[in-house]
Amino acid sequence: MVRRTKEEAAETRNSILDAAERVFFEKGVSRTTLADIALEAGVTRGAIYWHFANKGDLFTAMFDRSLLPLDELIQATLDTKEADPLGRIRDIFIWCMRNIALDEQRRRVFDILFLKCEFVEDMGPVRERHQTNMREGKENIERGLRNAVDKGQLPAMLDTHHATTILHALFTGILYDSLMWPESIDLKNDAERLIDSCFDVMRYSPHMLLHPDKSI
Repeated sequence: MVRRTKEEAAETRNSILDAAERVFFEKGVSRTTLADIALEAGVTRGAIYWHFANKGDLFTAMFDRSLLPLDELIQATLDTKEADPLGRIRDIFIWCMRNIALDEQRRRVFDILFLKCEFVEDMGPVRERHQTNMREGKENIERGLRNAVDKGQLPAMLDTHHATTILHALFTGILYDSLMWPESIDLKNDAERLIDSCFDVMRYSPHMLLHPDKSI
């Protein structure tokens, strides 16, 4: 009975998240109320508050759910015993691009984040969480790049902070363009070439190297 109750609670939680995705996508985050989501999910507002503290908490859970499959790949890029950390970084970016192109649910979530989320006052905590995710994501990318440098996959003098800034900006820019103007980028077929082009810049551009006074 206890197990069944937990399963039912999990099912209700997921149905609320699914409903939130649909309503956020249709109306935008700032114009959506918890009552709207409850109506879409076929539950009461009380059921939503049982699982989520507020709309911001619900939004964060919706976004986090779409990122869960990346955890294992991210850890591999940071593992000093990983023989191919650069390959694992490449896998992460290609996986993200292709999944946003092919997975309707994940594309909807990123569309909401990039195009339909206004960080107004009541979404302040969500903005802070998003900034934290960005900071942690960039820190992980840089740690992965340093791991690749240690493995001889990238130049020993690579400015990993500079490289991370460019790689992150390239990736988020590509995602934004693909959501705003889908016909402009073929993520399904061009993901590898887009990421490999950036890696080639890291390998061969003199502007990606540390300035002599920063090398120590």
